[in-house]
Amino acid sequence: MLAPPVAEALRAGRPVVALESTLISHGLPHPRNLEVARAAEAAVGESGSVPATVAIRDGRVLVGLDDPSLEALAVAPEGSVRKAARPSLAAALAGGGWAGTTVSATMIAAHAAGIRVFATGGIGGVHRGALGGPEGADGKATFDISSDLEELARTSMAVICSGPKAILDVPATLEYLETRGVPVVAVGQVEMPGFYARSLGVPAPASVQDVAAAAELVETHLGLGTGGAVLVCVPVPEADALPAGAARVAIERALAEAAAARIEGAAVTPWLLARIAELTEGLAVRANMSLIVNNARVAGRLAARLAG
Repeated sequence: MLAPPVAEALRAGRPVVALESTLISHGLPHPRNLEVARAAEAAVGESGSVPATVAIRDGRVLVGLDDPSLEALAVAPEGSVRKAARPSLAAALAGGGWAGTTVSATMIAAHAAGIRVFATGGIGGVHRGALGGPEGADGKATFDISSDLEELARTSMAVICSGPKAILDVPATLEYLETRGVPVVAVGQVEMPGFYARSLGVPAPASVQDVAAAAELVETHLGLGTGGAVLVCVPVPEADALPAGAARVAIERALAEAAAARIEGAAVTPWLLARIAELTEGLAVRANMSLIVNNARVAGRLAARLAG
């Protein structure tokens, strides 16, 4: 179901930017979740683009939420909102009630609606220990790899993010994306954004100078008709970024604690993000909120260039 402003914009050929909703339902506590959702939509609107936050309610995919719906999702009781990714999309639709859409589910809905640009915070990827080694369960490979990566390989659109979440095996994630033919480009720097930090020292597969150059690359990629997304990676604004060293220390400590506590599977990511927030005394949360809004702003500008 398309919200009226989204449907009208698509009919008129105006730029539209899709936004995910798990950052509201699972990513941040209330009232920060509602604050950042509203700020991200406003940032998209600054460029003349139309925001379309995607979620599921009572068996229907909603492409575009009004403010009462944003608030209803933000204040829903803990545990009452499902998380919808490609593997769980049917269950979320059949189960009734609210479901927040992850990167993969948001991409599916946005593509079906004809939206070409999607903004998120950080993508999922290859978890530490997924391919074996000391961080896996008993040194064995866990094969914990996000469905985000397969969706990026399947679904043709521009995805604006701040790189893979820093808790992941970033080099392995980039190798996976290369194997699946997904272009990855950093904007304004030659290293990958480090999610909480501007960079953690991992070279970007490609880089462009600014949003205008990124839009040109995106338009070329989408015009090839080869399928799959192009991942446009934007660093967190400098004023809110964690120093690379501080981010690395907090991440490594949280990972070690999670391994010692044998936290595994779907519980790993939310536990790690919450623990890193504690270890950085809330600075990681500030960085996360800042990059979400900034990515929405960049996506709005990029969508406007593609439409113009």
